Amino acid sequence: MKAPDKLPRFLGRGLPYVDVSGLTGRLFVVEGTDGVGRSTQIESLKDWLELQGHAVVTTGWTRSPLMAGAIEEAKEGHSLNKTTFALLYACDFADRLENEIIPALRAGMIVLADRYCWTAFARNGVRGVDENWSRDLFGFALEPDVVIYLRTDVEHLVRRVIARGKLDYWESGLDLNLGEDPYDSFVVYQERLIERYDQMARAEHFEIIDANRAIPEIQNEIRQRVTAYLPQPSAVV
Repeated sequence: MKAPDKLPRFLGRGLPYVDVSGLTGRLFVVEGTDGVGRSTQIESLKDWLELQGHAVVTTGWTRSPLMAGAIEEAKEGHSLNKTTFALLYACDFADRLENEIIPALRAGMIVLADRYCWTAFARNGVRGVDENWSRDLFGFALEPDVVIYLRTDVEHLVRRVIARGKLDYWESGLDLNLGEDPYDSFVVYQERLIERYDQMARAEHFEIIDANRAIPEIQNEIRQRVTAYLPQPSAVV
């Protein structure tokens, strides 16, 4: 990840019509597989950062006003092919980047992103999408200041999801015919996702945090990890 004092840059070719100079904010990403507790940790981190005097905005997967409804409707039909699946999420991401993330960074705010392009890379890879194609597709993404990876294992994840009461079709990878029932499919799919997250985390130097602990312990470590990337007091909005 880039150091806080460097100019923002894209992960790939970028958006040629978007000027990213003057982005004085910080972009913090929280990654991890389904049900690992990202949203809970982001809300606590947001509250803590605001108490420190920082202006904070949150954004998340499939929250684009342009695409959120279309994605949910498409998923309900259980008929998305892997390419359409990838393109829909890329559109959602692009809309939020241009209209939410970049404006907030230009205003000097801290952006907390619940998932980023690495979610797409993991999901696309498990579905057999070419990795180079996926990375080119999301080449417009800004490089974050830091990526926090909440790392779990399938055994802990299964207990959380069962407690939630329902196995989601897409979170279970049922479109891939990986098992005889939703539970078996969930286990195989999530194992494959976690393996890909682990590979990316090592290769791209994520801040890896053990998510198989109590929520306050995880939050305390997240705060410690992001402190080095916070703006100096004079730069706080």
